[in-house]
Amino acid sequence: MTTVNSTAATPIVSVKPIVLPAPGRGADLPVRVTAPVTGHNLPIIVFAHGFGSNLDGYGPLVDHWAAHGFAVFQTTHLDSRRLNVVASDAHDPRMWRYRVDDMTRILDNLDALEAAVPGLAGRLDHSRIASAGHSFGGQTAAVLLGLRVTDPLTGTAEDLSDPRVTAGILLATAGRGGDALTPFATDNLPWLRNPDFSHMTAPALVVAGDADDLPLTTRGPAWTVDPYTLGTGDKSLLTLIGAQHFLGGISGYEVAETTDENPAHVALVQQVTVAYLRHALGIDSSGWNTARAALAGDRYPIGRLESK
Repeated sequence: MTTVNSTAATPIVSVKPIVLPAPGRGADLPVRVTAPVTGHNLPIIVFAHGFGSNLDGYGPLVDHWAAHGFAVFQTTHLDSRRLNVVASDAHDPRMWRYRVDDMTRILDNLDALEAAVPGLAGRLDHSRIASAGHSFGGQTAAVLLGLRVTDPLTGTAEDLSDPRVTAGILLATAGRGGDALTPFATDNLPWLRNPDFSHMTAPALVVAGDADDLPLTTRGPAWTVDPYTLGTGDKSLLTLIGAQHFLGGISGYEVAETTDENPAHVALVQQVTVAYLRHALGIDSSGWNTARAALAGDRYPIGRLESK
């Protein structure tokens, strides 16, 4: 497929950890910022890692996004293996909410984070912010877009959407609850039981692998398409043919957890996500239009793109 990136790659810089005070969290919040070394009015991506990962993960995506003009903010959530969380703590029914609070704390402290990175001050566009995440992180990102999660402790589904976030990228993330869940997921991951996608109205690109057969669901790979089919408003779906949960290797360079290593899948995700974000954030739609034309129907052997 002809490249859909309409900007040339530029050198990037990554600074970590920038530590934000987080009273009541149990640990302060470490943040990694990755951005191009040149350019102004840089749009912002706040990224949530998958269960157990950390702020050093997802280099193939984060580096690519930064090299094409985005400032990317990552943290290490409390479920990270890096923090040596015991299994009982990792399944704390509040874990989903801690993650959302982490993302909100980053947004609340963008000025301080920007000032802490040499050469970045004054170069960010605070009016163009997207949330993104993979797996559990996809649900975290979706909450900022309007997804409502029934809190297992209170039984309520609070609106935690953030008006500062106007678009999203949801990578291989969870679908509906109820009978779509396996007994293990129902018993151990209570934040998956009753998600409500009907309020997720902000524009989002959902990325799903058609071989992503997770042990959390009875529905097979179709489960990760639910955020597209059940979400309302402007949604698009990139389906990777033959891809499993790590979508060819987006979680890191040469990581052992990738079961379906495929550089072509990773390149496709890189290109389409950049094109989508530039379109959804009102920067330039030319790359997105090219991607939609190239990936319509069954024209491209490893992926297809559709919108509603």
